[in-house]
Amino acid sequence: MSSFNTISAEKLARLVGTPKCPVLIDVRTDEDFESHPRLIPGSIRRPFGTVSDWAHEFTGGSVIVICQKGLKLSHGVAAWLRHAGIPADTLDGGTLAWAQAGLPMVPVARIPPRDPRQRTIWVTRSRPKIDRIACPWLIRRFVDPSAVFLFVPTSEVPAVADRFGATPFDIEGADVFWSHRGELCTFDVMVEEFGLGIEALKRLATIVRGADTARLDLAPEAPGLLAVSLGLSRMYPDDLAQLEAGLPLYDAFYRWCRDATDETHNWPSKKPGA
Repeated sequence: MSSFNTISAEKLARLVGTPKCPVLIDVRTDEDFESHPRLIPGSIRRPFGTVSDWAHEFTGGSVIVICQKGLKLSHGVAAWLRHAGIPADTLDGGTLAWAQAGLPMVPVARIPPRDPRQRTIWVTRSRPKIDRIACPWLIRRFVDPSAVFLFVPTSEVPAVADRFGATPFDIEGADVFWSHRGELCTFDVMVEEFGLGIEALKRLATIVRGADTARLDLAPEAPGLLAVSLGLSRMYPDDLAQLEAGLPLYDAFYRWCRDATDETHNWPSKKPGA
């Protein structure tokens, strides 16, 4: 059982991937991190020794601090954050408990380089429909909550990626890592490469693939996702506004995939004509 100011791996796993997840800060020593260079989904790295310098970055939110075993480093940093007026708990048992529970961790080698403000920068084609909304949702919820997405004309994606240090995704090209592979769409590829193969995301990936590749028979929900995605693209002429409107859509699909696939709607109790 978790103690005061701590949270169990199981409870944190229910928050990860949802809009209500607190900021997750990994404060493992460099030695501990290098021995297992993976991050709990959505977490960011900060040095424990300079917490008084960076604590202000998280004013206005709540934080869960993570170290290797959930002992002195995380408790010390959490105490400093609380001293700065920031609600902060620690992960009971740290990354070791998380790994022992069989929960997913993102390989750091797969996360693109960050800018000076510690954000990953991504670039793709303008006028997104499905994959180019689904992938940013996955990145924001499970990889980098502060990720920046640039939408530009298709012909300009490679040059923008080069000049602005951005990572291209969902665009054709033999040298583009984050794109379709065979029958898989880019969302499938990200789920696999980021080590996020939990059942809910694999189910969602099938829905996204069906809608994105015109194989609507892959999942009964695929036609609905396609219809809503096309509707959003008509409602929002601004790509970033469309992205923000689309994030709750994928939040809802994810929660259905995780928690509600067996639930049915049974009102009215009598079918018409019965």
